[in-house]
Parts: sequence; C-alpha cells; structure tokens
Amino acid sequence: MIRDADKLESLLAQVRSFVRSRAIPNEDRVEAEDRVPPEIEAEARRLGIFGWSIPEEYGGAGLTTEELALAFIELSQCSVAYRVHLGTNAGIGSEPLIQDGTQEQKRRYLPRLASGELLGCLALTEPEAGSDAIALQASAVATGDGRYRIDGIKRYITLAPIADLFVVFARTDPDDRTASGVSAFLIERGTAGLATGRSTPKMGQEGAPIGEVHLENCLVPADAILGGVPGRGFKTVMKALNKQRVNLAALCTGPAIRMLDEALRYARERHQFGRPIAEFQLVQAMLAECKVEIEAARALILETARKRDRGENVVLDVSLCKYFATEMCGRVADRAVQILGGQGYVKGRGIERFYRDVRAFRIYEGTSQIHLLNIAKELLRQGGGAG
Repeated sequence: MIRDADKLESLLAQVRSFVRSRAIPNEDRVEAEDRVPPEIEAEARRLGIFGWSIPEEYGGAGLTTEELALAFIELSQCSVAYRVHLGTNAGIGSEPLIQDGTQEQKRRYLPRLASGELLGCLALTEPEAGSDAIALQASAVATGDGRYRIDGIKRYITLAPIADLFVVFARTDPDDRTASGVSAFLIERGTAGLATGRSTPKMGQEGAPIGEVHLENCLVPADAILGGVPGRGFKTVMKALNKQRVNLAALCTGPAIRMLDEALRYARERHQFGRPIAEFQLVQAMLAECKVEIEAARALILETARKRDRGENVVLDVSLCKYFATEMCGRVADRAVQILGGQGYVKGRGIERFYRDVRAFRIYEGTSQIHLLNIAKELLRQGGGAG
C-alpha cells in the first residue's frame, strides 16, 4: 500500500542520492575499517532511515510494508554493511516492540530507535539453538522480588558488539519445553550481567559486526518482559519475522540490481576478439537470466507486501519471498563474477565483496532448507497450490 506516491518518490530519490554520493564511494573504507563511518551514520539519521518502519507517533516514518520494501531495495544497492547498520532499526531491531510492546515500552524505546540514538538487536540464536529456535537454553528465573535472573549465551547476533538495546529470548518456564515457555526481555547495554564479545570474524559483511551476548546472573525487573506477559516471546518473534522476511527479500534484491548494473557496465567496456563481450550471446544470456530473476523477485516481494498491508495471511508468502530472493541473489552474484572473469574475482570492482557478503542471506532468518519445509507444510495444510 502506497499512501502518497509523490512523498514516497521524494524519499526514494533522497535514498538514491545518499547511496550514490555517500555510501558507494566509501565502500572500500567501510570494509577496511570494519565500521560505518560516524558521519555517514549521522547523515542516515538525518534522512530518517533508522525510523522508516516505526509509527509516526513515536517519531518514525510509519512506512507501510510495500513502501518499506521499495525503500530497502534502494538502500541495499550499496555494500551490505550499510543496510545492516542503518536498516536494522527499521526491521528486526524494532519490530518486536512495534508488534507486542506495552505502551510504556514503546514510549521509552521507539523514539530513540527511530532517531538512531539506540541501535537495537534481536538475541535469539544460541550455540545449540539455530533453526530449532525452541531448543534455546537461556533461562530466566523469577527471583521472588519482582525480578528475573537471566543466564545463557547468544551467538551470531547481528550488531551485538555495538547494539544498545537487546531483545533477549529466554525460557521462563523450565517445565515447558514448547514455545509457550519462552519469553522476550528488553535489556539495555550497561545492565549488570550482560556483556558482548568482540566482532566475530566472518567471510564478509565487514562493517556489520556480529557477535556473542553473554548473560550471567543478569537481573532485570519483571517489566522488562516484552509486552508485560511471560510466555509470549516465541509468538512475538514469529510475528516480527513474518514482516522481516519481506524486508530481507527486498534487501537481497538491491544488491542483485547493483551487481547486474556492474556486470552490464563491464560487458560493454570489456573487449575480446575485437568487440565488447556484451555482444557475445552466452554473456547476454547470463545478463538476461539476472534480469528475469530480479524482476520476478521484485514482483513477488511487492505483491506479498501489499497482501500484508491488506491484513491477509502471508505465512506462506513470506517464506516464498525469503527463499526465492536470497537464492536469486546468490545466483546473480555467481553470474556477475563469471561475466567479469578475473576482474570479478580480485578486489577492486566490489563484485568479490558482494559475492562474499550475500552468501549469508541464505542462512539467517531461516535457512533456505527451513523455508522449503515451511512452504511444503503450508501447501499441505492449505490443500492446494493455486494460490
């Protein structure tokens, strides 16, 4: 749902300008320094990027699902690190609060997330709880004085080394090993008993740190429970992920557009056998395959976003989006490297960085295999595949 086409186009134009004039020229610097420079973060704050999805009453832009998808497609046409650092608050960093936070919790945190004063992160994954999130071992025990003692380790948490607000999932009912025994807690950095490790070395996405969150005898008041009611944490994260998977699909489409642009530019300028390689049919086929898949992903994402904005059930659709868009992006990256040949493999044109960066898309927020299972389960439950 697009509420005001002119206003949205103005926002998208600002984002395009930011990406081309500020983000892309600093991509090598972000990788070398393993951080988004403070002046670029400040500019993103001025543009309101951190608050895109947060309701206007809390200082955000209140973008609809469709508007947010279009904005994310534009923002992600630069190094993946930017969209992680600058876009998480407009996604999984705020969505649990938007979905299920109490009014007091929303008033306390959402304006600061919208402005970029705070960076939010979702602390769910553990050493033994990845795809099977219900298997988490982190515990939250009521102490009898209106507080909970939380103990556990979270792993591979996006932005953990630099985040300010953690949505931590822990088991509040040790006798209930189902989703109903899990609660979500809002914990600020600086709380005694919460510590984060250094940025975990990884294949790519320098500038977008991930790391561990250590909770040891971390005492928090009962009103730190997201929504104020224990036992709803898993339902909250699933509601948040239903939207975030549309976001992530959009955030995979931007890099694919950028890589196709780079491949097209190179195919026109690179000459072999006396003519541009763009004139060779097998190169043309790879370019065409990239375009077909990008447009298919875009159409699927925007239709799913519209369905969500209409209030329809999109459980199946978001898995379709996440699976297709992340796999598509990987295929585009592979073709782009192939078209550029040696220039695609070595550093210098940024394609090798995208090749490494986008590989993670098929793993987090549900692996491709988990989403295939989700799709099959929903098809069988619905009893038909016609849509």
